Amino acid sequence: MAYLGEEIKKLGFGLMRLPRLSDETIDLEQVKQMVDLFLSKGFTYFDTAWAYPGSEDAIRQALVERYPRDKFTIATKNAAWINCKTREDAIAQFETSLRQTGAGYFDFYLLHNLGEMRTEFFERFKMWDFVFEKKREGLIKHVGFSFHSTPEELDEILTKHPEAEFVQLQINYADWENPAIQSRGCYEVARKHGKPIVIMEPIKGGTLATPPDEVAVVFKAANPDASLASWAIRFAASLDGVIAVLSGMSTLAQMEDNVSYMENFKRLDDSEQKTVEEARKVLAGIPIIPCTTCDYCAKVCPQNIGISGSFTAYNILTLYKNKEFASGQYHWLVNRHDKNNAGDCVKCGACERVCPQHIPIRANLVKVAKAFGK
Repeated sequence: MAYLGEEIKKLGFGLMRLPRLSDETIDLEQVKQMVDLFLSKGFTYFDTAWAYPGSEDAIRQALVERYPRDKFTIATKNAAWINCKTREDAIAQFETSLRQTGAGYFDFYLLHNLGEMRTEFFERFKMWDFVFEKKREGLIKHVGFSFHSTPEELDEILTKHPEAEFVQLQINYADWENPAIQSRGCYEVARKHGKPIVIMEPIKGGTLATPPDEVAVVFKAANPDASLASWAIRFAASLDGVIAVLSGMSTLAQMEDNVSYMENFKRLDDSEQKTVEEARKVLAGIPIIPCTTCDYCAKVCPQNIGISGSFTAYNILTLYKNKEFASGQYHWLVNRHDKNNAGDCVKCGACERVCPQHIPIRANLVKVAKAFGK
């Protein structure tokens, strides 16, 4: 299907989690095999970023230096909120990406991870003006942004910047109604504004490839031969208005599985949609801390503890038993937002007096501190 003048098969190769060797360097030979298979099946969309260590260099060597430029599309990103004190610092990321990828130009260029305090950096440095200047120069074909925040903030950004050509959103069946992520709400805002969508985290950092046993049973009963990851990616790809669904593939085996069902992609039929809905209900029924991230507690906490972020990370650990991923979420939601850790709670109870969900916050923070050692 053509979007923005590009004919793109819906599976995108996310280059954030490339395979690593024992010394933690990128396994370039395996990446080359993955690139070769991906292109041989007719897929063309590669998604990297200045902020993904080694990714842009790897894709230059595995893709750009080995294939004609018109055989693939490259998306990369500008994170003006990372270590940028001036507009020149932010612009330098673009120049670095051009050099590291060797791509000559970018098919899709994103202002990376707008939302909350990060949005203001792009306004302060006039990065919207910059990227459209580069589009006029032919160095960018399509300008968009990635986003992690609320539907309300997404609506504000798209209203202020109708010139954005597409938006990249976190969408998966687990987060479709999740109040902490609000996938459906953000999707509906993007559709209201008529923006094509790139989907990230369709497998939720790999966790939906190994969901709780109760969820896996639902999918295996419906189709014992389909991989659990395939349900997640096909759910996302079945939504209207989607340019590409990014899968951050780390092994050739993952690539082989993904292309097997996406080469001749078929939307979920009515029966399959019901299976996904049943799986979502089962997932929602697993007992977790019922935090809606309203953050009323944060407004009164004298210790500035990242309460909702702590609970979100703990819930991920409860559901998916993936300590590495859950710890990463804890770092992002708590430490990167300059919040204090769960173990810093002084048990004053101010948070519980304002919590609309009547959560025993103090007791749950003890569980979080024990789980993450913080």
